[in-house]
Amino acid sequence: MATERDAVAVPRRVILTLLLGGLFVLSYLVLSWFVVPVVWAAILAYVTWPVYARLRALLRGHAMASALLMTLLLTAAFVLPLLWLMFLLQGEFVLAYQAAMAYIASGPHQLPDFVLHLPWIGERLQELLDRYAADPLAMRAQIATWAQQWIGQLGNLVGGVAQNALKLGFALLAVVFVYRDGESLLDQVRRVLRRFLGGRVDGYIAAVGITTKAVLYGLVLTALAQGLLAGLGYWAAGVRAPVLFGAFTALVALMPFGTPFVWGSLGAWLLFSGKTLAGIGLLLWGTLVVSWVDNLIRPLVISNATHIPFLLVMFGVIGGLASFGLIGMFLGPVIVAVLLALWREWLEEQASARSETPPEA
Repeated sequence: MATERDAVAVPRRVILTLLLGGLFVLSYLVLSWFVVPVVWAAILAYVTWPVYARLRALLRGHAMASALLMTLLLTAAFVLPLLWLMFLLQGEFVLAYQAAMAYIASGPHQLPDFVLHLPWIGERLQELLDRYAADPLAMRAQIATWAQQWIGQLGNLVGGVAQNALKLGFALLAVVFVYRDGESLLDQVRRVLRRFLGGRVDGYIAAVGITTKAVLYGLVLTALAQGLLAGLGYWAAGVRAPVLFGAFTALVALMPFGTPFVWGSLGAWLLFSGKTLAGIGLLLWGTLVVSWVDNLIRPLVISNATHIPFLLVMFGVIGGLASFGLIGMFLGPVIVAVLLALWREWLEEQASARSETPPEA
């Protein structure tokens, strides 16, 4: 009798497993595009949860009203600064182009000696500068050629920006429900994971939360500090719109090793325009002060909070960014943190087993 039951139960289990596997695959195909927005929503809700909790207390426990109001505040905090920065950059780029054309047209100009003596580059730069100074229309033609060559890349960039904007919209929509049902969702996830991992799941969830907060605070604080210090350097060097370029530097600083492209370009332009002392000073300021903030604030904020070596955190941020895109800046360090938690737990279990083993006679 038991054999007949087993003979019937085995095909049922196989069919059930196949159905569940197929259902999971189909669900992933349907929902895969929304995974990144939902992860962003979870990160935003988690790091801003204390503010939401205070807001909900002020609104006497109305979860939906609190979630909507908090989402509106987040939207304003993200969208308004970006619109302001784009508006200012549009005008500044036009002025920069006009200034460059006027400078070249007033030539001929001589590059600084240390630039001229750069191997392979100095003479080539001087030739280009002399050619465009003798024929300003040639530079306009060259710019038109570059624009023609990069029109396809620009289309891809616009498409990527539109796609990311759409994902941001879905993330802000999802964050409403994460705020409203976040505590219930976390409890459900904890119960499901506890069934497979036991009591150790609480430590893993704690490691994920601590790492996410530390990475976000480390990135934001570092970006703000670099933007402020870079803005001071731009002001001292006489760069136009130092506040604007400082804000742009802070935005670029969210990417690892991104700030040299901003202050390096401005410093090079100062050198080429004949302001040698200001250019050298800005390059030194960027190298010795702005870029070194990464080596001070991020280790203090991230490594001290998570007790993870900063080298592993840096590898997690860069590797996650390369593998998963912008969301990888958080996923990479979180994966490293969970892996390190598993490693430390295994070492503790090994040490405990050795201490409990009686010594041989």
